[in-house]
Parts: sequence; C-alpha cells; structure tokens
Amino acid sequence: MTTISRRFTVSLSRSLSLFDITMIGVGAMIGAGIFGLTGIAAGVAGPVGLLLAFALNGVVTSLTGLTYAELGAAYPQAGGSYSWVKIGLPHLYGFYAGWLSWFSSSVACSLYAVLFGTFLSELIKMGGVSWGQEPILQGLTGEMLAVKGLAVLAALAFIFLNTRGASETGMVGNVVTIFKVLVLMTMVGFGLRAMANMPNWTHNFLSDPSPLPNGIKGVVLAMGLTFIAFEGYEIIAQSGEEVENPERNVPRAIFLAIAIVVIIYLLVAFVSIGALVQNSGDPNWMFLGHYRERAMIWTAKAIMPYGALIMILGGLASTMSAMNATIYSSSRVSFAMGRERDLPAIFGRIHRHNKTPHWAIWLSGILIIFMAVLLPIEDVAAGASITFLLLFLTVNLTLIRLRKTKPDLSRPFHAPLVPWLQYLAIIVQVGLAVTLVQLSLIAWEATIVWLLLGVLVYRKYGGAEEAIKTADTILLEETIATREYSVMVPVANESHVHQLARLGALLAKANDGELFALHVVRVPQQVGLSDGRTFLRQGRPLLEEVISVGQHYDVPVHTMLRLGRNIAESIISAARERNADLILLGWPDHMSSRNHAFGNIVDLIGKTPPCDLAVVRFHHDRLPRRILIPTAGGTSAHLALRLAVSEADAIEQSEGTFPEIVILNLMPAGTDAKALEERRLTLMKELDLAHLPIKLKIKPVGDVVQGIVNESAHFDQVIVGASEEGLLEQSLFGSIPQKVAKEAPTTVIMVKQYNPVKFSLRRWL
Repeated sequence: MTTISRRFTVSLSRSLSLFDITMIGVGAMIGAGIFGLTGIAAGVAGPVGLLLAFALNGVVTSLTGLTYAELGAAYPQAGGSYSWVKIGLPHLYGFYAGWLSWFSSSVACSLYAVLFGTFLSELIKMGGVSWGQEPILQGLTGEMLAVKGLAVLAALAFIFLNTRGASETGMVGNVVTIFKVLVLMTMVGFGLRAMANMPNWTHNFLSDPSPLPNGIKGVVLAMGLTFIAFEGYEIIAQSGEEVENPERNVPRAIFLAIAIVVIIYLLVAFVSIGALVQNSGDPNWMFLGHYRERAMIWTAKAIMPYGALIMILGGLASTMSAMNATIYSSSRVSFAMGRERDLPAIFGRIHRHNKTPHWAIWLSGILIIFMAVLLPIEDVAAGASITFLLLFLTVNLTLIRLRKTKPDLSRPFHAPLVPWLQYLAIIVQVGLAVTLVQLSLIAWEATIVWLLLGVLVYRKYGGAEEAIKTADTILLEETIATREYSVMVPVANESHVHQLARLGALLAKANDGELFALHVVRVPQQVGLSDGRTFLRQGRPLLEEVISVGQHYDVPVHTMLRLGRNIAESIISAARERNADLILLGWPDHMSSRNHAFGNIVDLIGKTPPCDLAVVRFHHDRLPRRILIPTAGGTSAHLALRLAVSEADAIEQSEGTFPEIVILNLMPAGTDAKALEERRLTLMKELDLAHLPIKLKIKPVGDVVQGIVNESAHFDQVIVGASEEGLLEQSLFGSIPQKVAKEAPTTVIMVKQYNPVKFSLRRWL
C-alpha cells in the first residue's frame, strides 16, 4: 500500500458580489442620519451652507475612503480598522482603534434608536394618540418620554434578535436599502418638479439674511454634526473576507457607495431647501432647523402626496436597518477584542446553541441604551461623529505607517499621493472634531471619559498575552498527489460519515481519483468568518474518519474545514474551486441537525448542482453484492450506470468479487411481448450494454414505485436517476425517487447528471 498524503485546510466562503457589497455600503451610509439630522444641520449652516456641508463631507470621507480601499484590498480577510491598526501601529493604538470602534458604533446605535422612537412616535400621533407637551419628569414632556421609551424597546428587540442569530443579510438587506433610496428619490423627484414650477425658488437659497447666516463656522459645525451620515462604507472593507475577488471589488464598492450616497444627500438637501413651501414667515432653512429631527417629515408632507407617511416609513426602515447593523458591528468588534484579550474574556464567549457572541451583544446593548436614555439627540449625534472622526484619523495614520514598514506588501489598490492626502484628511478630521465642542460639550466630555476609561482597561487587559493568532488558516498541510477525478463528500455528523466516506473512496479508487472531504461550519452574521474558527474543532473528528477510510482503500484524501454563512453555497463554491466531478451527500433524514439543515441544503444543491450529484439513503452498513438500477432512460441513467460499474470495479479490486448489476425497466401493465422486446433492444443500444457484465430486466407493472420497491427487496443497493421531466426539482429529487428512497428496504442512491448550461443559467438568475 502506498503512503497516502493528506491536506487539512481551513477555507472561507466568498459569496458577496460587487452589487451585494456596494448595497451593504450604501445601506450602511444611508442610515438614520439623512432622515433625522438634515433639519438640524440646515438650522446650523443655512441654505447654501447645508449643501456645502454635505459636499465637503463627501470630499473628506472620500479621502479616508482611499485609505480603506487600499487596506481593505491588501487585507481582505482582516477584521477592519481594529486589525489593521494592530498590524501597522503599536499595540496600544490597536487597542484604542477597537475601543473607539466599539464606542462609535454603540453611540451611533443610540442615535438610531432615538430617531426610531421619534419616527414611531410621529406615526402613532398620526393615529390620533397625543403624548402631551407638559413637563412630567425633570422637565421631560410626555412626548420626550415616549420617544425614549420606544427607543429602549427597539434597542432591546434588536439586541434579542442578534443574540438569537437573526441578522439582516443578502436579499433582505438589499430590499431595505432599495426602499430607503426610493423614499428619498421619490421626495427628490416631487421636489424637482415643484421647483420647476416655482419661478423664484432661488430666493430660498439667496434670501436674507445670508446664504451662510452663521458663516464658515456654521458649515463646519454642520459637517461635524452630520459626519455620522457619511460613515458606513468601512463595513465594505470589514466584510472583505466574504467578498468575491476582494482585491478588485472592495475598492470599487467603496467608491461606488460613497458616490451614490453623496449625490443622493445633495439632492435631498437641495429640494429640502428649494421646494419647501410653508407659511411660518421664516426662511426655509430656519423652518427646518425649528423642526429638527422631524424636519424631513414636514418637508415630505409639503411637497408630495402622503409625504409624511412615506417619510416616516422610510425613516423607520432606515433606523431599524441601522440599529441592526450597528448592534452587529459594536458587538462584533467587542467580541474580537474579547477574543484577543483586549477586553475581559466574557466578551469573547459564544452561546452554546445560537453560536453568537451573546455577552458582547448584551454588554454593548447596555451601553447603547444608557446613552440613548441620558443624552439629547444632538449630543448623541455629535458623540458618534467625534468617535468616528478619531477612528478614521487612526486608520489614516496606519496607512502612512504601513507604507514605510511594509513596502513589499501586495497592494491591489494604491491610494494616490500618500502620505499627503492622508495628512490632509487627518488635519480636517481633527478640525471637525474640535469644532464640535461648540455644538456639544457633553459629547466631548463623554468621549474623554471613554478614552480615560480605555487607559484603565488597557492596563488590565490590553497587555495580556494575545489569544490564538488568526493568521494561520491551514491547520495541517502535506503534499497531495494531483488527480484528475475528485469525489467530494460533505460531512455533517457522525451517523453516516463512515458509509459516505467508503462509498466515495470506492468511486474515487475506480476512477484513479481523490476523495475530497468537506465540513462546512455555518458562522452566524454576528461573528466574523475568521472568528468562526472557534467552531472548527467539531469538524475535525469527521474529517479524520474520512482520512482513515481513504487510507484503507489506498485513496488520496484532501480535507477542508470551510467557514461560511450559507452551507449550500459553501458546498457549491468548494466544489467549483476544487473542480469536483461528483458530490456525494447523505439523505436529509440522516444529515439534518439544528446547525446543519441538510434538507434545505440538498434541495438547493439539487437545483443547481455544480457537478454530478448523488444523494444516499443508507439502510445497512455492508458492501453491495447485488445492485439494482431502475431506469426509464435519459442522461441520469447513464450516470447511475457509470457509478454502479465504478463501485463494482472498486469492490472487485478490494474484495475479489464483482457485484451483480441489474437494470430494471418497468412498463405499463398489459404491455405485449413485442413492445417489451423493442424496449429491451432500445435500452441495450442507448446504454451500450452489449460489452458490460450487466443484466437487463424489463417487466410490466401497475405501479412504478411499488414495482421498484418490491424488486429492491432482493438487492443490497438501488441507484435511481432523476427523470428528464425535471422530477429532481419537485420536492427534492422528485416523487418517484423520493418514494423509492423512503419505502425501499435497502440502501438507495439518487443521482443527477451535471448540466453546465442549466447550472450557469440558474446561478445567473
């Protein structure tokens, strides 16, 4: 027996396209800021000042976007700013990057929670409920208390959902983002139409007292206040480990997201000032400033039908999406810091059943609720902007440092004019942060307290020995012989791993191929894919069993532990990457579990198989001596026959006996002898049986399924192919194969032949 080499690797599933990751960035940026802060910013900056503030913020955020694009492309598997700063700067800076990132996401979530309470309060008021404007508790009115109460309830709801593992992803996230954009663009459309019929609309921008009533100072204050509305694109870089072709798509998605959002913001600001018709006697910018976080509701009400309701619904969708994203982001970074021992170990714990960082989520949630309850909305917004400005400042310093310390680092995207653009960004970010002292002293006080608290936390935890490094993704690697044929066996639990591995090894042996064993760990959205390595230990015994079986049959084995969000997509991706020729899956009844829903997985793979597919329902543990192939012809019949012969050849090599193979074709009851003979000759020619040691049995029956089940009682194994009529897509593998698998008293293998055209079309759709 030759020595069998094995390769044991960890792989991350990359499933996000350029469109997906761009939508994630757009969705994160178009959060509650544009819905809730436009009015406040207009009151601070004035009519033209509002446009300048948004345009200049677009420039400032683009400068840091260049930094994120280079680092995100260079480190697509890193954990964003926290990981980059730890690589490029001393450990203290890395700690503070995580510390600020946690705080900034938490403060931002507090802002979104309060804005959610504001918009929901307005919706309830539209239903006729009045909260009252009289002070009730320490100067707080009934409406203020209602807003705070609704904010707390919303935060608690999303905290609970995140601990359960629910998260807005994929299609749901895209739909919410598109809805938010449609709401804003609908208002823009109505606003532009109104301005076209308004000959003096320019007076709304140039009327007294001045286009810039508070001067440049007002513009800068508005920039600092609304900077929170221009962050979010960094999530694109943080998700780099899940992006297809991250070196190309991460930079493109960052710039696309920033461009889309800045254009939308400018259009919204333009029509908010120019199209608004109101009779308060004040200029529009003062009117917007008076209504503060509710200004967009009044603007939409004035310029389009059902505007207030549409804007409220858009604001609610935006704030809910933003809360979910920031709870996820804040808990994820605190979880990573807990795992790295920069925070107490409790932050790095994962729930036994939900596989979410539940302690990190709840502790972040407490911080979020605390700030949402105690701070006014402009103080919360200012605090979020300050911390994000300081965080982005640190990331810009990291890029400058890495250009010096790692000149040979592979950089698919090169930010231009380094370090001068980064120095410019840093100067502007410091200036904006310092200016916010005039708008909210309490926000700076809270930030300083947080920074000082960070010193104490770092002294106690930050200097501790770091946990397991995430750079080593390959646990065990040895050279593997290159083989043309590959049988892929995804394994999920212990119940039938030995039988699957043995069948896969036999088919690989007969075709002089390899056995490719895969265990996919589903990683919840609340945990980064790289952090999902904590789950890998559960898969190693399964792969070791496959290795043992491969060694017994003298078959090379390649094993992979793969981390992914969607098990079916991870299996398909691994099969395509490895150029697998056959996927061998266990029947759902035996493979399903709480964390491995193989019923859905087999169904999804069955609809879009990336190669030949076989699903096995085991009924015993012995090697087959008699194999039955029920068939009506078709491409899958050829695959069933090919697999049966391959398995029989391998059994003969190992055991010395070639199993008996019988092809069964059932005809309608009453078929005459001439028709039976014609069918026999047709099948002999179609399946090319003349030179194969295979028997052909043609039999008339009344019920096809019952006829196959009755015949299967005399065989050790049944291999049945999907019909040409598309039965595979009907309830997993179709009514006939499924009924046979459930009723036959022996092992059943259901197969479908790979169709590259059909596979490509379905994947594209």
